[in-house]
Amino acid sequence: MSRHDPILLRSIREDDLEAVLAVQAACYPPVMQEAAEVVRSRIRAAGATSFVAESGGAVCAYVFAYRSGKGVVTPLDARFEVQEAGDTLYIHDLSVSPAAAGQGLARKLVERLLALARGQGLDHCALVSVQDSQRFWERLGFREAACGDTAAQLALASYPPVAVYMVCATG
Repeated sequence: MSRHDPILLRSIREDDLEAVLAVQAACYPPVMQEAAEVVRSRIRAAGATSFVAESGGAVCAYVFAYRSGKGVVTPLDARFEVQEAGDTLYIHDLSVSPAAAGQGLARKLVERLLALARGQGLDHCALVSVQDSQRFWERLGFREAACGDTAAQLALASYPPVAVYMVCATG
């Protein structure tokens, strides 16, 4: 991948699984790497709301998101529970390969998700900030918020410290 190659953002596909797992392994410690079967199930459940960035024909970043409810948190290494009537686009995982860092890919992927959420009439985007990424998310308009209930708080506790639930209005 060269910094001069054009970047293509596209919907994730099942044949992206190995590339996504490679990016995940480059970005997260083993305790935060999610199982291939879980990642595959996410591609199947949320392929229309999840994207990859491709450069030089190779996946260099990805984002998983799905329709949910404000205050709901997906535990680490759990399958998505898509809520068709949900009011929130939940961003579960955003990763950029170290080789592609500094090109604004994370911001581009988030902008794509915010536009998607607005287009679907969703009021919010939400996520769990990990690995000291809270400032990045704040620059994009996300703010720390309370989790919905005990189940959401337990789900948040499944992430290594310090994990912060954050929400952004889409309007």
